[in-house]
Amino acid sequence: MDFIDLPPLLSARGTVRLPGSKSISNRVLLLAALAAGETEVRDLLESDDTACMLEALATLGVGVSPLGENAWRIAGASGVMPARQADLFLGNAGTALRPLTAVLALAGGNYSLTGVARMHERPIGDLVDALRQLGAAIEYTGQEGFPPLAIRPAKIRAGGVVKVRGDVSSQFLTALLMALPLTGVETTVEVVGELISRPYIEITLALMARFGVQVVRDGTQRFTLPAGSAYRSPGLMHVEGDASSASYFLALGALGGGPLRVEGVGCDSIQGDVRFADALALMGAQIRMGSNWIEACATQSGKLHGITMDCNTIPDAAMTLATTALFAEGPTTLTHIASWRVKETDRIAAMATELRKLGAIVEEGSDYIRITPPHASLLTPHSGIDTYDDHRMAMCFSLVSLATALRINDPGCVAKTFPDFFERFAMVAQAVPVIAIDGPSASGKGTVAARVAAALGWHYLDSGALYRLAALASRRAGVAWTDEAGVAAVAAGLDVVFGENSIRMSGEEVSEAIRDEEISSGASQVAALPAVRAALLFRQRVFRQAPGLVADGRDMASVVFPDAQTKVFLTASVEVRAKRRHKQLIEKGIAANILPLLQDLRERDERDSQRSVAPLVQSKNAELLDTSDLGIEQTVAQVLVWSRKVL
Repeated sequence: MDFIDLPPLLSARGTVRLPGSKSISNRVLLLAALAAGETEVRDLLESDDTACMLEALATLGVGVSPLGENAWRIAGASGVMPARQADLFLGNAGTALRPLTAVLALAGGNYSLTGVARMHERPIGDLVDALRQLGAAIEYTGQEGFPPLAIRPAKIRAGGVVKVRGDVSSQFLTALLMALPLTGVETTVEVVGELISRPYIEITLALMARFGVQVVRDGTQRFTLPAGSAYRSPGLMHVEGDASSASYFLALGALGGGPLRVEGVGCDSIQGDVRFADALALMGAQIRMGSNWIEACATQSGKLHGITMDCNTIPDAAMTLATTALFAEGPTTLTHIASWRVKETDRIAAMATELRKLGAIVEEGSDYIRITPPHASLLTPHSGIDTYDDHRMAMCFSLVSLATALRINDPGCVAKTFPDFFERFAMVAQAVPVIAIDGPSASGKGTVAARVAAALGWHYLDSGALYRLAALASRRAGVAWTDEAGVAAVAAGLDVVFGENSIRMSGEEVSEAIRDEEISSGASQVAALPAVRAALLFRQRVFRQAPGLVADGRDMASVVFPDAQTKVFLTASVEVRAKRRHKQLIEKGIAANILPLLQDLRERDERDSQRSVAPLVQSKNAELLDTSDLGIEQTVAQVLVWSRKVL
């Protein structure tokens, strides 16, 4: 999909079983490949990144066999890659490319490692420099200091001290630590500068220990691989749930009332991102935790407060704090996040750009971001939050739907770590309810919808008036009806309120103005413009606001609100509809003849049913109501009965 439109939410609660951790999954796959013996890996993350690693291992001659859902058997190669020559494409998977670079640099073969364009912008020079200290022969085949890489056989001089920078990416240290046992010689890695993202090193050390290699450490600056170190399969490995992915749902519970529980991580987790729960608690959320679960609820007051936090220990999950900050009272400052700059995108710049679209005031620096939110009720609906091919951008911004309808571009990027994220999100989120009333012209849907909305105290959308309103607003703004981009921009920003007997645009009553013959002609012209139709699709969805929406039209249930809780298709015989239209015109003092009205309705029914885009049809699961022999009050009463069954 090019985009996904998220409906505004009323609340969130329930339980989510997390997918496997990306960081753990790819580490375990590589360690299992290097170990002696077979390893059965269960609960492996199924994602683009793990697919890259599995494909690379298979290309390198390692035996990889699926065992069922999220389970694989890896036949360990005892530290010797079977293939001595291979070309590997690793997408945008840093957790695959960087450790494989280190392992293959010590393997004595000819290898090339490439990725997507963004991977070729992510620095790897510090890791290459460290490997060259050991005698590795690595060449940059593109820009110096960045992939793609060519690796050649070389005489490795293991032993002694190898230095590597720690302040760009912890993955460089992880890659060295995982590769060095292949030499069999005692080697010490010395970290130059501050080590960032330290919890990810703890994951690496814990997993290496599970595979039989104990690293001797001196704080966070020196790590020694003893002589004779070699990986041995533990036989069976279970992958923890992804703690970074847990952050989106914990924040959702804290903002949406909860309780919302995530299963797969808890107080026994080896992942540092479980400390995201502590950050939410600092903001005021109620947090409970067990050995394998964490649960979040809203504060008793229902409001979080801004914080200032050093995020060195939760660099990935900290992104979720940036969007959570939109709902907090006061500013939130996140520091020690320089690593965001070299991730799937420049996350500091990307986050700042998209937060500003929603009305936040954002200050960004080389290693910090400060967010001053608008009031949550003033968050600006936006028809294009960009994700920069970054899975975490898409998932973080889903939280904004707790305040307003939101369009997220390129939602498929979540496949990197959480392919069914939006399905899981919808399962625990309660969207603002919608009653969608469709039907042919003169079936009474507009009158019925307006009265149902009034009876419930809900918002009302007369979708049929929007193209007329777009034409009128464009004329007043001096935008020609043939200017597709200009009219689309006007349509996207329409300030309209529908009432039972009223249509107000920018505060002005325009019910009569949009019925002008010239405006009717303009409506037909702008309705033929694809960009205008696309703009009005999202604009219609913005009408969905608490406590609920009643929308009438010809494609409300089938296209605009396919998730509507109540779907109704009103119809009546064409003769009855012609009589109703004739009566309306006469009451307004407009001369009318019933025969032309009858013919017009027949022709319109034919056109509407044959439209290539959103033809007039009864939506699946819609209640069919023939109003030929029913009055308005009877019809309204029946719609209310149906709606109350699902509310």
